[in-house]
Amino acid sequence: MAETRSRSLAVGPVALVVLGLVCQELGAAIAVTVFPQVGAIGMVALRLFFSALVLMAIFRPRLRGRSRGDWLTVIGFGVVLAVMNALFYSALNYLHLGTTLTFEILGPLVLSVVISRRASSWLWAVLAFAGVALLSRGGFDALNPLGVVLALGAGAMWVGYILLSARTGQRFERLDGLALAMSIGAVLVLPFGVLSAGPAIVHPPVLLFGFAVALLSSAIPYGLELLALRRLPASTFSILLSLAPALGAITGLIILGQQLEWLDAAAIALVVLASMGAVRAASKRAAAEPLA
Repeated sequence: MAETRSRSLAVGPVALVVLGLVCQELGAAIAVTVFPQVGAIGMVALRLFFSALVLMAIFRPRLRGRSRGDWLTVIGFGVVLAVMNALFYSALNYLHLGTTLTFEILGPLVLSVVISRRASSWLWAVLAFAGVALLSRGGFDALNPLGVVLALGAGAMWVGYILLSARTGQRFERLDGLALAMSIGAVLVLPFGVLSAGPAIVHPPVLLFGFAVALLSSAIPYGLELLALRRLPASTFSILLSLAPALGAITGLIILGQQLEWLDAAAIALVVLASMGAVRAASKRAAAEPLA
């Protein structure tokens, strides 16, 4: 009876996380449609700028009384946010949304394998490699090598995002650290976005789309995740995030008309399964370690 009740209670937060992921992929799909007007970096600048405005308005983080370590952490977090988004959006110029997310998620997957230190975890790594090999069965040239490199770079930055997000959460209350980091990222990217996009970046329709992408890709998902994490174990949350490539492929198909062959879908499914398995193995190791 207790187990049944706990499962029913978990439906709410699981739905929140999945809804947040859907919003993120929808935001990415909308961003791609604006690339012809402002380019990838221009879109990144708009997303970070409006996300920073929304988060700063909601949380109004204090600036005084912060230690040097606090500022170094949040500045590093802001740099990682800027670079990760720039690489990811740039990759979308060359690869489908689902394919880009598949390569990007390899970063967190490798981190989970390293954290786990279990021999069985390397089986998940092999499964992920099989998925990538299947996805690139025609050779990486068929996928566009620059797009693959950019997506893998975004995955490496995602690892930095995970590590710095945890440190920022320990040093800052609520989402104050994220609001500050988003502002720092916006300041770093905005000049490049303005230079690459030109006057088009301030056209009202472009600004409207940029605001929509910021809400869908940042403000709404972060809020839903914050609510979900109050009732959902971190390990379950991480496993749900592994669904991103599959949801990205579906969103790319519906919104952007990005067709996938059955073998491509199977390859993405293998990487999603491997990511879930690696996260679960890492979570089991963390639970088994004695408290200091």
